[in-house]
Amino acid sequence: MGPACRTSFADLRSGDQMAVDKITVDKITWDRVGRVTEPGRYMYTFGWLTITAGDLDIWKQYPQAAFTLLANASEPDIAGEFHLGAFDVAPDAPPPLTMH
Repeated sequence: MGPACRTSFADLRSGDQMAVDKITVDKITWDRVGRVTEPGRYMYTFGWLTITAGDLDIWKQYPQAAFTLLANASEPDIAGEFHLGAFDVAPDAPPPLTMH
């Protein structure tokens, strides 16, 4: 790789800032999916959602957790197929106080 191909972290950070500002992340809660109790593939207004036993374990421990809704990348030709990604156990909590 020659010098013209190198990109510094600062270049990436400043170049990606505008793209990051336009990203919206859909979150979904256990209440929104009807507090399902079994893993499986469920139909909702936004499409099909696969919920795993691990997803349900997290919701049982943290009922207010909100998962990131992710499109299934393995099936790009099938629209409306989703699974759960990263989660926030307290999505409505105020930000932590920081002392400087």
